[in-house]
Amino acid sequence: MKNRINQEYVKTVLEQLLAIPSPTGYARKAIEKVGEEAKKLGYAFETTPKGMGIITVPGQTGDVLGLTGHVDTLGAMVRSIKDRGTLRLTPLGGYMMNSIEGEYVQVHTREGHTVSGTVLTTHPSVHVYPDARDQKRDEANMEVRLDADVANRGDVQKLGIRVGDIISFDPRTRWVNGFLKSRHLDDKAGVASLLGLLELLKREGITPAKTLKICVTTYEEVGHGASYLPEDIRELLAVDMGAMGDDLSCTEKDVSICAKDSSGPYDYEMTTKLIRLAERDGIAYAVDIYPSYGSDASAALRGGSNLRAALIGPGVHASHGMERTHEEALWNTIALLAAYVTE
Repeated sequence: MKNRINQEYVKTVLEQLLAIPSPTGYARKAIEKVGEEAKKLGYAFETTPKGMGIITVPGQTGDVLGLTGHVDTLGAMVRSIKDRGTLRLTPLGGYMMNSIEGEYVQVHTREGHTVSGTVLTTHPSVHVYPDARDQKRDEANMEVRLDADVANRGDVQKLGIRVGDIISFDPRTRWVNGFLKSRHLDDKAGVASLLGLLELLKREGITPAKTLKICVTTYEEVGHGASYLPEDIRELLAVDMGAMGDDLSCTEKDVSICAKDSSGPYDYEMTTKLIRLAERDGIAYAVDIYPSYGSDASAALRGGSNLRAALIGPGVHASHGMERTHEEALWNTIALLAAYVTE
């Protein structure tokens, strides 16, 4: 199946998604992009009041298999405007504050304007501050320096910036030797994989075994993305990144199959089926346990959904930091998805 994937389509749509700012709570334009792609492929698309996008693919039976991915990303929000014209920020999603030091950002005002800036510590120069190297990187010690002629709170307010405005991080997307390094691969790499699956099904004229409802969520990074799902979904396969590190076997070329995360073990039969399909089709995979991880499947289960769930996704290095994956992880993820939905 891997050799039938439209690789250029997947790469292009992934780059386009990465270029759309979509921190949690500000993902409407990213969802609109997903809807545009679904409609181009001839699939029905709708949005829920919460902002989740749902793509429906008729299957051979009326049974419904849910697939999820999320387009919301890490980001920040303006917590306060300081007297000297800088911004205190508050995180959207869980990340290490030191991982955003020096990052270029955009502040998105309620009036639709953007103002660029840079995340710095409050003591950003070793030539001035004796504790510049040792200052704790936490919320209280981080701020945004705006690329504007501002010297006080009033100057900032004249730009239209106010408390509660969204701050997005520049993705800095680069392809290098088959590797893709970028912020927000979590989980735009997963959403691009789902769109790659849809493109494959349409181009090859493949009807999935069950009707598919692909639910693209917008609040996963804060834990409640898929807390609501259509009631007819009784089986859910979440597509999100696979983490890498000590005590883990996943690589940047594998599709990760998660057996257990912070929400507990995933469905035994579904996970076993995924492993057997990967072995049958020669798909590079790894089975891992992520005790500090939660997914849209976790949100669905904690939200009271009566379903069984599993989790897969492309291996990603430095998750919630400056992330990197390899194109092979994308192809392996799409191949495993295709095997599962047609089995």
